[in-house]
Amino acid sequence: MDAKATAAEAFVREPAAGSTLNVLGIAHIYKATGAETAGSFSLWESVVPPGAGVPPHIHAREDEGFYVLSGELVIEFEGQSAPHRVAPGGFFFGARGRRHAIRNVGDKPARVLVFCAPSCGLDQMFAELDAATAAGTPEMAKVVAITAKYGVTIEAPADPPH
Repeated sequence: MDAKATAAEAFVREPAAGSTLNVLGIAHIYKATGAETAGSFSLWESVVPPGAGVPPHIHAREDEGFYVLSGELVIEFEGQSAPHRVAPGGFFFGARGRRHAIRNVGDKPARVLVFCAPSCGLDQMFAELDAATAAGTPEMAKVVAITAKYGVTIEAPADPPH
């Protein structure tokens, strides 16, 4: 294959610029999509409302890095017995194949820069979730089906104690 056919072009994204998606109540403001980087990575700013977050899930195809710009997140991840609080300037690496979850525990929106490498279709997954959200909050079964197409497994909520 011709290397030039898949090479990415240099570009600049100005502050506050970038396409925006609503992913289950969390705004994603794209700074670089997989299409723009020839699949090498994607980068977006997530604006996570108070109390919102991402349920426990596992990526089969990509790693994620989370750099907290403002607010405070609680991060839960496989191999740790207790959640970690991550404040502005803190970082969390979510390795592929390892379960992780995030939640904004503050009273203001948290801003998080999210780096995903390689970009294996998460941009498209988030676009599908945005479309599903536009029609109202989708049922968990629909969310699970969408994410599964992209190699992301969402853990089912635990059964309540009887």
